[in-house]
Amino acid sequence: MIRSSDIPEKMTEMQLLEMLKKEASSVHIKDIMSASVYLREDARYLPPREQKEFIERFTRAFFNRIRDIKNDKNIYQGHVDTAGLKEFIDFLDQQLSQAKTENERCFQKIARIITIYVTFVRKEPVHPVGTRFPGGFTVRREGNVFYCPVKDRQINTPGALCRFCVSIQDPDIS
Repeated sequence: MIRSSDIPEKMTEMQLLEMLKKEASSVHIKDIMSASVYLREDARYLPPREQKEFIERFTRAFFNRIRDIKNDKNIYQGHVDTAGLKEFIDFLDQQLSQAKTENERCFQKIARIITIYVTFVRKEPVHPVGTRFPGGFTVRREGNVFYCPVKDRQINTPGALCRFCVSIQDPDIS
């Protein structure tokens, strides 16, 4: 598992991608299924229709994103904000240390790899474009700008990754 102590002072996006590919290669279908069980437990208070969609969407996203990381052949030219990455990893370590079950640890392990990838390599929001939130609002993209309908409301929520996310609050939603 990538730790903040593994991050050098200067790092390219390609170096980080290689670290993430190694991490992703250790994720197996059994881990994704365990994460799915955790999602089912976590979503138990959602209405049944939303619950089913939530679990399916995240399970599919986990599988697809891990596959994307393993197969990413893009050439990334930039450098990583290593101070931001270290802070992000420390935040994720804190979340992992609070995991209560093995299923939750599997979820945290996979989410960690994916969120580091999308945030620091792909420069995309934590929630993919099209992710629907209560009220039917979605994460959207216009050009190179990503808009989130709940960023301002969730930015100070303990455990939320919003403060690290590249999206900005959707100005059409207050």
